[in-house]
Amino acid sequence: MEKIHIRTHPRNKITTIVLCVAIAILAIGMAYLIVQLGNIQSKLVLLSSQISGLSSALSNLSSATPNNSSNQSTTLANIDVPLNTTEISIINAAPDSYFEAAGMMFMNGSFSDTVFATKLSNKSLYAPFVVNGKPSVIYIGAVSCIFCAENRWAMALALSRFGSFSSLYKGYSALQDGDIPTLYWSKVNYTTPSGVDFGNGYTSSYINFISGEYESPITQGFNFSRRGIAYFIDNAPNSTYKSAMEFMNSTNKFSGTPFTFWGNVIATGADAIIFGNTLPTSASNLPLQHMSHTQILGQLQQFNDAFAWSEYAAADVYIAYVCPSISNSAPVCSLPAIQALEARLGI
Repeated sequence: MEKIHIRTHPRNKITTIVLCVAIAILAIGMAYLIVQLGNIQSKLVLLSSQISGLSSALSNLSSATPNNSSNQSTTLANIDVPLNTTEISIINAAPDSYFEAAGMMFMNGSFSDTVFATKLSNKSLYAPFVVNGKPSVIYIGAVSCIFCAENRWAMALALSRFGSFSSLYKGYSALQDGDIPTLYWSKVNYTTPSGVDFGNGYTSSYINFISGEYESPITQGFNFSRRGIAYFIDNAPNSTYKSAMEFMNSTNKFSGTPFTFWGNVIATGADAIIFGNTLPTSASNLPLQHMSHTQILGQLQQFNDAFAWSEYAAADVYIAYVCPSISNSAPVCSLPAIQALEARLGI
């Protein structure tokens, strides 16, 4: 049989070689591309994780950021959040030695903060407002009020000497009225156009604490009912609160908030006007405005600076108002500094 010979043309060989090389290059390229796609996917996963972590960190930062904006643009961080056990114990378990030391410093003129807003001779004395056999501390204030905000720190310290708080809440004065970190006696409605929050988490075997807080939008400036205390009377939750508000109204001493009654002394304004370790140079430069609640509580606990000394001294003034109405029966009334303040007050 005749053999058939197939002859390959040199040009076809070259074409075959080129094709093989191209296929090899394409295969290598595809392999490289697959590897790179895997790397890109891994990087995207890592980037996604990093973005998620950054978002979480920013969220946590926002919720923990203290009210420290110089233009009063607070984040309302922690507003209406209750003090935890450790924080509330700083108020409830404050050592009597702090009250004694601060009282003596105040009596000796050792610091320049304004502890008394008005002259002692301008204080008005009344018979105690007695409920269930106990005299009362009565408070009329406003969520928006800067002086209420500052004054509640000293008030809480003073009240702790006669009883204790089961709850206190973190808050601020109005953004356009100082934006000051403060304590609320209970959870408040800081968005309502108008309202009153009555009551608190305070108990005592010596005194009653009767509190009313005018509620309004915290994003605005200071706000109080045009009807004054009459609005509190009409919205009182029970006969005790109504009688207390009627009593406060009957004094005709109301000139603004805070308006308080301690044992038998009417205070027509804040006795504690303390806005930090240094005296403010203007209404727009209040050192307390740039502090967090944690920092304020820490200073009260450490008792090693002018702010803490002044707050405890202001609390001493309120304590000295109350002690005569309970015949000095609470242990704090026996402190030499309190007795000296009582003598100076002449009540």
